[in-house]
Amino acid sequence: MRVLLVEDDDGVADALVESLGAHGHLPLRVRRGGDALTRHREADLVLLDLGLPDQDGLEVLRKLRRVSAVPVVVLTARGDERSVVRGLRLGADDYLVKPVRLAELLARMDAVTRRAHARDSASGNVVRLAGVEIDLDARRVLVDGREVALTTKEFDVLAVLAARHGTAVSRQQLMDEVWGDAYLAVSRSLDVHLAQLRAKLNRPGLLTTIRGFGYRLGE
Repeated sequence: MRVLLVEDDDGVADALVESLGAHGHLPLRVRRGGDALTRHREADLVLLDLGLPDQDGLEVLRKLRRVSAVPVVVLTARGDERSVVRGLRLGADDYLVKPVRLAELLARMDAVTRRAHARDSASGNVVRLAGVEIDLDARRVLVDGREVALTTKEFDVLAVLAARHGTAVSRQQLMDEVWGDAYLAVSRSLDVHLAQLRAKLNRPGLLTTIRGFGYRLGE
């Protein structure tokens, strides 16, 4: 896998480049956020530090998400809850706090790329997870081959999560996309729809709550 490592610390970068190369990856290291924005097309995955010399890594992530869906794993010493939540909201596929064990980093990288490939290779606009089939175009849901009746809003909520399955979606984003404006939506209404979805899908663990942030459908 081609990995773009955005890291200004030479010691950290050298160790990661060596380790990634030893595990069969093709690392390309850059020091600046600007370089990441010009070279991301050369990579299958981006490892992004947040403390960069030219601009904040979260701003790099925001700009990157405007032009690319390349998987991004934030790898930083910044572990406060606000930074983690903001990174996920801006589109990071995963967020790891240094120091991180190499085995965990490699496993997270594999998981992120698997999810990205699954999204890219989905049959048309049909998402299949754990015996649940979600046809986004026909607005139909099958569980073990049987159609499940959802209300309009229930399907809308499920569709937002299914379109990004395997990725964390914030409550604000869900309400923005389903109701048109998170500030007009009633938060309690979202909770009710999610509870009904869980009951109708009858797949414990398929729809996960990410405390303080939002939800994820699938692994």
